[in-house]
Amino acid sequence: MGSRGPWVSASDLAEYAYCPRSYWYSSHPEEVEGSTAPDPRARRGVRYHQRALSAEQRHDAHVGRYVLLLLVGLAVVTASLYVLGAL
Repeated sequence: MGSRGPWVSASDLAEYAYCPRSYWYSSHPEEVEGSTAPDPRARRGVRYHQRALSAEQRHDAHVGRYVLLLLVGLAVVTASLYVLGAL
């Protein structure tokens, strides 16, 4: 578990689920070498995480529409069954 002790917290699990490498870096600070030079891999990593976050935010913005569409479809099916006398 690194410097965090023998317990794993919910935030540790969330951090690992989001990015295992980030969790490893934060749980092993003594093994991570700091660098002041710009690293192209680090910039690519930042861009990757920004894209992943923006995709997640777009998905979250559309969840309400999906639920509404599902409810409208359910209402149409129920009304059709009622009109046909099946209900």
